[in-house]
Amino acid sequence: MADFNKVILVGNLTRDPELKYTQGGTAVCQLGLAVNRKYRVNNEQKEEICFVDITVWGKQGENCKQYLAKGRPALVEGRLQYRTWEGSDGQKRSKLDVVAESVTFLPRAQQQGGRTENGGKSAGMDSNEPPFPSGDDIPF
Repeated sequence: MADFNKVILVGNLTRDPELKYTQGGTAVCQLGLAVNRKYRVNNEQKEEICFVDITVWGKQGENCKQYLAKGRPALVEGRLQYRTWEGSDGQKRSKLDVVAESVTFLPRAQQQGGRTENGGKSAGMDSNEPPFPSGDDIPF
């Protein structure tokens, strides 16, 4: 049987994107994504939050740095990657993260009387956030 490694996540950024360049000049951007899951147990609403680290390479990583910010929603398609290393204390460490193949910038939910279209509470927009680009402004 063939192997298959595909991840599709929709969530909100937990921090501003961090952009660095390899020695060869390739852009690499690190994102944090929070993915929420709401469910009920005995008529009580519960929420589970999964925090996922995302790596975005190349021009797409540069675009993420330019257009995304903490709190912005995004759809990430990619693959899981398992990494291991030795910490400064000599302990072996490991981590499962996502290497993005594509990142789609999503608009925030529209407010309607203090509530979002889907009925949830809206956090509102910070006045110091960069505006979400229109389709003509996105360089890809």
